[in-house]
Amino acid sequence: HVQLAESGGGSVQAGGSLQLSCAASENPPSNNIMGWFRQSPGKEREAVATVYAGGLNTYYADAVKDRFTISQDKRSNTVYLQMSNLKPEDTAMYYCVVGRWTPFSPLRIEVDTWGQGTQVTVSA
Repeated sequence: HVQLAESGGGSVQAGGSLQLSCAASENPPSNNIMGWFRQSPGKEREAVATVYAGGLNTYYADAVKDRFTISQDKRSNTVYLQMSNLKPEDTAMYYCVVGRWTPFSPLRIEVDTWGQGTQVTVSA
């Protein structure tokens, strides 16, 4: 059973950048999809970005499109989320996830495993 460990969260001013990393304990099966979700206080958890097939396919929530970039290094079992032009509304706990590809969800993921999360705080 794969385990996920996130790092890279922190505090930044609006307009700044952060990169999150997620190290998987083993290489997920090739038909798995990995990605990031986030949750702010009082809000539902939402999908942010996912990556499939070693980076050949990526999917983004509209709120982060053109600002966030997800990538995957299969050799090190690591997924990255480069976040640029951060906004206060990006403040949330960010969770790394791995799951199965599905055509029935907006970012194509049915989550099997969650990481512990890493906090991102963006100040105005």
